[in-house]
Amino acid sequence: MLWSLIYRKLRANRGNTMITIYESERLIKLIKDKNNSKTLNCNSLTFDTDKQEIIADNAKYNYTGRKENVNILPRLINKFSQGKSFEPHLQAYIVQNIGIKTHNNLDNLLVNNYDIEWIGNEVYCGVGMQKIDIMLSLIKEDERIIEPIELKSVCATPDIIFQIQRYIDWIEQYYIPNRISDIQPVIISKKISNKQSSNYTQLINNLKNLNSKNNILPLKYIEFDINNNNINFQQIIY
Repeated sequence: MLWSLIYRKLRANRGNTMITIYESERLIKLIKDKNNSKTLNCNSLTFDTDKQEIIADNAKYNYTGRKENVNILPRLINKFSQGKSFEPHLQAYIVQNIGIKTHNNLDNLLVNNYDIEWIGNEVYCGVGMQKIDIMLSLIKEDERIIEPIELKSVCATPDIIFQIQRYIDWIEQYYIPNRISDIQPVIISKKISNKQSSNYTQLINNLKNLNSKNNILPLKYIEFDINNNNINFQQIIY
């Protein structure tokens, strides 16, 4: 079952929907079977509704939209300084920079010595239309890790674990059977300055409980702060 495509239909909207590696492999197999495994050498493909088969389309389509790189960070910092929500900008910044050696600290925290084999953002999970902010599939030799990443532009609160638990449940039920991986959830949220507060204490206790009740790699808790027109990330060892 191709969940990503089902979610798109449920939303009744056009737009980009992330499909996982195993979903793309299944789609390619379906296309091959439908076209009797014929190889088509062409610029693009179309579907012949009379013959009910995929055919070559040699028309050339040139993209005429924007091609310049967009620097997300100044917009993110401007939103932060004005006290406005900037979670979409934080998401865009991480997706734009992860794994390309432009932010070594971020790479070390999220990727370490693994290779990124797949990355998605706003990944639909669960019939309640839940979305994982960012999800990474990491691979090193025969090891594979799936990282659902929850982003917060504010400080994390103890109830964040309920959201993380839903992600874990969905991945275990629908993703892992199709692509065996270890699960390592990640939280990235604004730095909590007062580490003696009851909120922080309860948050850490909840994270420990989450780890103990699930068959997962320990959750990574990462805080960020913004200083001198830069964003810094730090993993909190708890």
